[in-house]
Amino acid sequence: MAATFRRRLHRGAASTAVAAAALAALTASQAPGAADRPAGRADRSPAPPAGTPIDGGSSFFTDAPPRKTPTPPHGSGQPGGTGTGTAVHGPSQAGIPATVLAAYKKAEADLRASAPGCRLPWQLLAGIGEVESGHARGGAVDAAGTTLQPILGPQLNGNGFALIPDTDHGRYDGDTTHDRAVGPMQFIPSTWSQGGPGGTGWGADGNGDGVKDPNNVFDATLAAGRYLCANGRDLSVQADLDRAVLGYNNSREYLQLVLSWYGFYQKGTFEVPDGKGPLPVHRGGGTAHAGGGTAKGDRGGAKDAPGGTAGRTKPDEPAVPGGPSAPHGSTGPTHGDDTGTPAPAPKPVPDPKPAPTPKPPTKPAPLTALEAVGDKDGKALTATVGTDFATAPRIRAKDADGKSVAGAKIRFALTGALPRGLGFVRAGGTPLPDGTTEVTVTTDKDGLATAPTLHAGDTAGPFTVRATAVDRTVRPVDFAGAVTAKPAPKADALARTSDEALTTEAGGAYADDAVRIKATYQGKAAAGVAVTATLITDDPKKPVENDRGPYFKDPKATGADKDKPVRTLTGLTTDADGLLTLPKIYTDAHAGTFRLRLTTADGAVLTVTLTVTAPAAAS
Repeated sequence: MAATFRRRLHRGAASTAVAAAALAALTASQAPGAADRPAGRADRSPAPPAGTPIDGGSSFFTDAPPRKTPTPPHGSGQPGGTGTGTAVHGPSQAGIPATVLAAYKKAEADLRASAPGCRLPWQLLAGIGEVESGHARGGAVDAAGTTLQPILGPQLNGNGFALIPDTDHGRYDGDTTHDRAVGPMQFIPSTWSQGGPGGTGWGADGNGDGVKDPNNVFDATLAAGRYLCANGRDLSVQADLDRAVLGYNNSREYLQLVLSWYGFYQKGTFEVPDGKGPLPVHRGGGTAHAGGGTAKGDRGGAKDAPGGTAGRTKPDEPAVPGGPSAPHGSTGPTHGDDTGTPAPAPKPVPDPKPAPTPKPPTKPAPLTALEAVGDKDGKALTATVGTDFATAPRIRAKDADGKSVAGAKIRFALTGALPRGLGFVRAGGTPLPDGTTEVTVTTDKDGLATAPTLHAGDTAGPFTVRATAVDRTVRPVDFAGAVTAKPAPKADALARTSDEALTTEAGGAYADDAVRIKATYQGKAAAGVAVTATLITDDPKKPVENDRGPYFKDPKATGADKDKPVRTLTGLTTDADGLLTLPKIYTDAHAGTFRLRLTTADGAVLTVTLTVTAPAAAS
């Protein structure tokens, strides 16, 4: 979706000469003549220079973590706290909004699976999230993790900032002239969509909804984690960790501040309600980006990055139409040359139609439990091989008061040793790819989520469908299921398709299709019925397998055994029309009357008379 978020882009502390060099480097990286083109032209630069940091080299919140051990405020839902528990402006505390904290931890878990050698700790993401956006403005996000109001930076128009003409046609930042940094982890659009490995961008889908949205805290934190883990970094190694953070924002002050929050969160933290997180107030730090600092890909120079301007503050960011104002009490940075000479402040972006900050909508309480709706013991979750299941697992998401929770993400996954071919095949009216064994569903207004349609595949066996909450740690619900084998075809009658007498000479053979039968069940053709053929003695009181007279040849035998007489054949099966033609029948030197008995598992029996005459020459 096209969403807009306010971004605090970093103003530099470099000299006027360095700033001019940065502008020249940025301009040189574009197509010839790009610097002279008016804003808004269709031939804008497609991406920033290779050295542009993830967050565009922005300024950042410089509030340092408290010196005391993390203590939850009163009203946070945690024991031992003091205060009101409402969102406050002032020094940040250890509390992290619930959905934002869940996003940090989920990104760690996802990267532990996809890049185990990286050893990414969620506390590092939390440190970056605190410094970049104050944990998405105190956790002002909806149930899916998308910010309630935009978080955008000012235009990267070269006026006190880097010059990056529009690269996303306003898709992410709402600006079709220049880029702005976007979202809770502050990605510039070109880095989100183009600046990753192979030019595909660092954007990620962290909440499983099929959309890569920098405005969503689950997507943004997973994307940030992917960047930090890039190029085979092991974040348990200090040098790799330093390079990763400096690539996010090439400032020693930024590195030291992120690491201080990282260490603070490692000592402990606690969850506070979304929208109730404390907001940092002080901004500053950073250097003007000249295209030569560390950026994605670790091109070097990170360890020698110029220092920041610790302790500086800057005025509120320019207002963005439709976006929120900067946090109360924000002050702005000073920046200039190495002697401390201040540079002119950038011109503010006017807001022709200022509007009051909208009141965040009332959010439902977070889910605390999942309960099965209907059968969860496998009585109804049963289907035969090759068919679709008539019913599907369903759960209800509930909060601590037992009320239904709408908009919660629920993952249905098949677990255990699955029967071959079992999988989800259709969600509503939409077909799913073959082999789909995991699908995420959003609860409806009644808090209900139903798994997609299941197909039984081609083998029988038990299985389990597990329902889990995507963004919350709650007890999962397991549904037992089973794929059953198709019942064996039945036949209650066997009959020859011809009444012609079967006669041949001793030492000869009957015609190839001499014995052809049809199986029926309740008067209808019975397909797939197993038939056993046995040549028996002509004794109605003791019809056992004969040891002389007509015989079959084993179709599977080879060598000397292929002509060996066989007087019982199994594995014969009727075709789709219930018909069966027996293999060719041979005779030995014995003449007389013999019997062929055909039987099924259901007790249908047919006896056929075979006559063998003496050879004509002997008579």
